[in-house]
Amino acid sequence: MQNDPLNDAMSVMKNAAENGQSECIIEPSSKLIGRVLKVMQDNGYINQFEYIEDGKAGKFRVMMKGAINNCGVIKPRYSVKAIDLEKFEARYLPAQDFGVLILTTTAGVITQSSAKELGVGGKLLAFVY
Repeated sequence: MQNDPLNDAMSVMKNAAENGQSECIIEPSSKLIGRVLKVMQDNGYINQFEYIEDGKAGKFRVMMKGAINNCGVIKPRYSVKAIDLEKFEARYLPAQDFGVLILTTTAGVITQSSAKELGVGGKLLAFVY
C-alpha cells in the first residue's frame, strides 16, 4: 500500500490481467477510482465492477475482460490544454488510436478523445491500452 490509492488500483488490475485472473478486488475504494473504472468499462477494458461496503473505506470487485495490456497512473499529474493532448498521447500510448489517456476535467473524468471533442483540458490521471 502506497500513498496513492489510484496507483494501487491500477497495479492490482495490471497484475490480474498479466496473471489471467477473471476478477480482482481493489481496496480502499474512492469516488475517483470508481469514475476511472467507469471510463475503463465504457472503453471495453473491463467487463463490470461493483462496490462492496465493508464498514471501512469499501472495496470494488472488478470483473476482468483480458483486454488490458498495460495500465498505470501518470505522475506528476500534468495539467494539459486540449491542444497539447497529442504530445502526451505520443508519450504514454504505444500507437496512434490505440489505448486511452484518462483525464479529470470540469466535465468529469473522461478520455482524451472526449476532451478533444469538448475542447477542454484537465489533469492527466492514467493510461490504459
